[in-house]
Amino acid sequence: MKNRSKIFAVVTVVILLTTILSFSIFNNDDKEKVIVNLVSKLIQYNHFQDIEIDDDYSEKVFDMYLENIDFGKRFLLKSDIKKLEKYKTKIDNQIEAQTFAFFDLSLELLDVRQKEVIEYYKKILAKPFNFTKKEFIELDPEKREFPKNEKESYEEWRKYLKYTTLQKYASSIKQREDAKAKNDTTFEYKENKILEEEARSEVLTTYNDWFERLEQLNRDDHFASYMNAIASVFGPHTSYFPPKAKEDFDISMSGKLEGIGATLQQKEGYIKVMKIVPGSACWKQGDLEVEDKIVKVGQAEELPVNVVGMRLDDAVRLIRGKKGTEVRLTVEKIDGSTQVIPIIRDVVLIGETYAKSTIITDKDSSIRIGFIYLPKFYADFNNQNGRRCAEDVKKEVEKLQHENVDGIILDLRNNGGGSLQDVVEMSGLFIEKGPIVQVKGRRQKKYVFQDRDKEIQYDGKLLVMVNIFSASASEILAAAMQDYERAIVFGGKTTHGKGTVQQFKDLDDAIRQSDDIKPLGVVKITTQKFYRINGGTTQLEGVTPDIIFKDSYSYIETGEKELDHVLGWDKISVASYEKWDRTYDFDKVLENSQERMEKDTIFDIIDQNAQRLKKQRDKTKFSIKLSDYQAEQKDRNEAIKKVKSLKKYKTDLNFYLLNDDLTLMQTDTILKASYESWQKGLQKDNYIKEAVNIMKDMQ
Repeated sequence: MKNRSKIFAVVTVVILLTTILSFSIFNNDDKEKVIVNLVSKLIQYNHFQDIEIDDDYSEKVFDMYLENIDFGKRFLLKSDIKKLEKYKTKIDNQIEAQTFAFFDLSLELLDVRQKEVIEYYKKILAKPFNFTKKEFIELDPEKREFPKNEKESYEEWRKYLKYTTLQKYASSIKQREDAKAKNDTTFEYKENKILEEEARSEVLTTYNDWFERLEQLNRDDHFASYMNAIASVFGPHTSYFPPKAKEDFDISMSGKLEGIGATLQQKEGYIKVMKIVPGSACWKQGDLEVEDKIVKVGQAEELPVNVVGMRLDDAVRLIRGKKGTEVRLTVEKIDGSTQVIPIIRDVVLIGETYAKSTIITDKDSSIRIGFIYLPKFYADFNNQNGRRCAEDVKKEVEKLQHENVDGIILDLRNNGGGSLQDVVEMSGLFIEKGPIVQVKGRRQKKYVFQDRDKEIQYDGKLLVMVNIFSASASEILAAAMQDYERAIVFGGKTTHGKGTVQQFKDLDDAIRQSDDIKPLGVVKITTQKFYRINGGTTQLEGVTPDIIFKDSYSYIETGEKELDHVLGWDKISVASYEKWDRTYDFDKVLENSQERMEKDTIFDIIDQNAQRLKKQRDKTKFSIKLSDYQAEQKDRNEAIKKVKSLKKYKTDLNFYLLNDDLTLMQTDTILKASYESWQKGLQKDNYIKEAVNIMKDMQ
């Protein structure tokens, strides 16, 4: 288990280029030809999934590329699509021949249509809107078709701009009414006519900025979208990154926002929050959540900038900033509501990212439960003496054992994964020896990562907590503990379902000549899949907990399965392992937990909210009449108030610092304050309360 060099050697995938280096030497003007040739061949040869570049593949690239360049169907017309469709089954031939007739035509048509829209969006916003008229707008592009002609395009834009103005107008009216109710004499009261003019003016400014950015996009930007369509048909984690300055390149690769601490992804024109970095500014602020869509970015009280359709790296430049400065993010929540979130930029508190533990007791029993929080599977590969989560969790387990706990809860909720080496070693803390996870590539035999250390660090009762945002390494550990029947897995309906491994390849390394056309960019390729020791992959289906709790995502499809062109679930041979000998009635523990949660009023509120979120998310057609919009917002705000009341909820659990930690905190007041704040948050967590009840049943 401790043979790190062997594990590292196996994890590192070496791309064999010998069969694809026989490229022609292109002229300097043929950079695009080199890129399309390299990317297509590298992916074909190395990708886990063997996909033929044929007519079927061509049609998928066609659809993906149109989504990339016109995600809301707001520019191209049906006649344009008809012209492009003659290439729908010929893109594969153009990739092979390194020609760009389809790509060139798409740019030509897009340029014409964008110039047309620029001509009339200002005209639309020059006149007041009638918000008493009954009309509707469909906001889901998948439920709309491309406009038939310029007249229909104009009408679609009129409705869209009217709805956008309505949102601002209604918000201003509500602010005025709230100020009036509070008898606020400092508020500047304005008539509806003025508020409507101001709303249109703000929308006009927003779209002036947006179209200015659109006009700045060049052929290279659109070519990157084309190449990403070619790559992403193989899978959502296979993509092309164009050549850039290293700072911008790193942003594209990680999506990590300096200053607030979030990981983003750009999809269908929206910038979506994929991960909150523990210890970061937005993590401490608490309102920004995974699945939120960032629609505007403002600097303190300055007018916010619309970032819908903006390139990810450009949006990052707006969000980043010096420590102590404020950025205001306007986000669209999963229920469709809009919220402005003020965040004071800060550096990530490194200590918050490390494993830590506490002891939990309740008033009904003398049981003492150890609780370990692991926000991610971290490892410092550049420092031999750096922090590693496997070693840290081992220390936390040892400290809890010294405290004579009756069981341990390992919390992997919102843990997006990390070091494979560490998840193998960490799993080994709870079993004698045996396989932890299997890995297989397209042309490789499976490799089984083993715990070879016969020592069992902890053999007591164990419960693992997960949710839809537990991914990769978190899924590996949860799956292993479940397959061994070593622990009860307690969580949402499933984990994230990312069971694939990616490798980055610099295209410059794939050619030995033509240095004057470099840099060419980088391609990320899915090369392997993770498989449970029972043979099934964690890909797509994730890990289904033994005991399932209701949360905000209970009725909403999210995770890996919601991405385009995902790799499917499959199965390989079972690894050889022996199951743990349970000392409790597993079925009875599950039955008791489900009965408790069905009677629990807090879980009932959570379930009602989850159903509301599902209903709101499914609704994509909205009225553009002021009274209808205000009524909908009132109902939505009332429901949100009910959920916010949960923030006042407090369990009857008690949380105690470990003796070893108390000694350390006598000289570290910052660490003490951090732990006390963390424990206050745990006291409001009803899921932890149920986890403790499950632990009591396991005794």
